[in-house]
Amino acid sequence: MANLRGGDLSRLRQLNSLSAIRALRGAGPLTLSALAERTGLSRPSTKEVVDELAQVGWVEEVPPSPGTMGRPARRYRFRANCGYLVGIDIGAHNVRAALADLDGQVLAETRQPALPGAPLDDRLAAIERAVSGCLTLSGKTVADLWTVAVGTTGIVTPDGRVAYSASVPSWTGLDLAGRLREMFPCEVLVENDSRLAALAESRRGVARGSRDVVFLHVARRMGAALIIDGRLHRGFGTAAGEIGMLPEMRWLQATDHLNGCAIVPEETAPEDAAGYTLAAARSGDPVALDAVGRYLDDLAVGAAAMALLLDPEVVVLGGGFSRAADVLLEPLRERLERSCMRMPEVLASTLGEECVVLGAIDYAVDHLDRQHFTADAGPVPPQAAVTSR
Repeated sequence: MANLRGGDLSRLRQLNSLSAIRALRGAGPLTLSALAERTGLSRPSTKEVVDELAQVGWVEEVPPSPGTMGRPARRYRFRANCGYLVGIDIGAHNVRAALADLDGQVLAETRQPALPGAPLDDRLAAIERAVSGCLTLSGKTVADLWTVAVGTTGIVTPDGRVAYSASVPSWTGLDLAGRLREMFPCEVLVENDSRLAALAESRRGVARGSRDVVFLHVARRMGAALIIDGRLHRGFGTAAGEIGMLPEMRWLQATDHLNGCAIVPEETAPEDAAGYTLAAARSGDPVALDAVGRYLDDLAVGAAAMALLLDPEVVVLGGGFSRAADVLLEPLRERLERSCMRMPEVLASTLGEECVVLGAIDYAVDHLDRQHFTADAGPVPPQAAVTSR
């Protein structure tokens, strides 16, 4: 073995520490022997690495389970409770928030109503209430937050401004990241909601492990996102996936087929109209089935265009309407088969309306990893990570 200089040894210890953290985050509490097997390190080297990580605050020993006989092997885990992350979904009609630990495990969720035409300050206040609710439910404070990640309707610039929003006009031109930094004394990340939903699907949902994905974000408005070669595709100006802006795709008016269906009672709240039509179609109502068919005709135009362009492994039907996958999925598949040269797998999301807020949490976890757990950056001790924000 070649002689290692001091700098080489320091680098080796750093890489060993990162390897141990990755193993602990992926598997939960592990004994030294199990951790050594996963990292490929010797047991003495593993013990040294774990001791160093425990000293700086990233790793802790897990108490033995009650009733354990004899002297149990020591087990260690990543301290995911060093800090907390918040994911927010800012929709046209609701603001959802979820609080999670540093591994992305959700601990609390809340929702606040918000109308598309509400004043800007009212929508911002709904965001603050939603996060405050999560903090209250989890017994945390705003000082415990490391990162707030937000998914919002509209085209979002890299610096967190909303360049354009069709569904929430007052959002257009807003420095959303700047306004949220005034609320929360931590890092703030802002991304398009459909992209975050696609990210969640690729990490937690039916597209997990797929490299090329078209995500259809179908709810009271239509959106889409692309995953290409395993990565979210934003495009040169962060406007990738906005195929619904093309009038020929008919996505902007597609939900009118469901909302305006003749069988919907006049007293039905606007936010419940589409759900009423989908439920009636499930029961076999011919008028509702016709409305659903026209809705799917419009959805399939844009979906087929993206499938022909990308040739994805999977097309995912996600968002709030994915709960009606029993009504929508097979007819959508039939329409795509008429247009696609190679038919991708068409699957329904299992994440439903939580897809954006879960994607925001995953986005925050990715940011944490880039900031603190890469060969160039870390592992930075937790207290130093907090101070550097």
